[in-house]
Amino acid sequence: MKIRKAIIPAAGYGTRLLPATKAMPKEMLPIIDKPTIQFIIEEAAASGIEEILIVTGKGKVIEDHFDSAHELEYFLEQKGKFEELRKVREFIGLADIHYIRQSERKGLGHAIHVGRKFIGGEPFAVLLGDNFFEAEPPALRQLIAGFDRFQTSILGVQTVAEDKVSRYGIVDAKPLIEDFAYVDQLIEKPPIGTIASRLAMVGRYILTPSIFDILENQPPGVGGEIQLTDALNRLLTREAVYTCEINGRWHDVGDPLGYLKAILAITGHCGNLKNDLQEEVNMLLQVDKDIPSSEQ
Repeated sequence: MKIRKAIIPAAGYGTRLLPATKAMPKEMLPIIDKPTIQFIIEEAAASGIEEILIVTGKGKVIEDHFDSAHELEYFLEQKGKFEELRKVREFIGLADIHYIRQSERKGLGHAIHVGRKFIGGEPFAVLLGDNFFEAEPPALRQLIAGFDRFQTSILGVQTVAEDKVSRYGIVDAKPLIEDFAYVDQLIEKPPIGTIASRLAMVGRYILTPSIFDILENQPPGVGGEIQLTDALNRLLTREAVYTCEINGRWHDVGDPLGYLKAILAITGHCGNLKNDLQEEVNMLLQVDKDIPSSEQ
């Protein structure tokens, strides 16, 4: 079957980025002039996704962003600001976007389960709303190619440094072919030194609809939440699950350092902005060098 639908969970509290996320979803924090979630919608559309369900929390800021803004567009047109007009129009209609409120924030597994009716009986994609990629072909398209080939659930992974495995869900897997591996077990944030694998899940999934029956009866796990990792471990007992090592640069913007690194990476593609930033950095370094140390 073709992968036509995707779920983007975007209802978390974003506690690692407070107070910026007190009133604004972390998925709407800008990477220079584009909200994080817009990168993700663009990736989904470029991967062939036709319908997207965004699982939201409070507020309507995400809905407003992906809706037409006739008053703003009229203003820009009247002022002759045609480049700005192009920017606010170019992403409208990339896909058919739907929204559902996660009334109780019970974890990632629960957020995916609330999309059951939207998905129906089809295999589908999941793209976490605080991760995006610089990749060609797009990261999700790489997973879809794997599903087209193997017709089973595919988890996007990348290899992380050994001292960072405790930050992520880690996959213990046996090499299969090319960038794919067969999953033996998933471990959520294992202590450093307890597992040899360094394959981290990076917020991209192709899942069969079998996951919904598992999530329906999945007991709470770590933090009292319905954990997708726990459900995937149960899925392993029913059907094969593979990994796809994504070729591209992964940005996890859910914490301050990751968010800053993503901004700097995208700035590197912005011509004059990159040059201006480099000049500012050089000036700051020179000023820092000129300030006498308190130990002198």
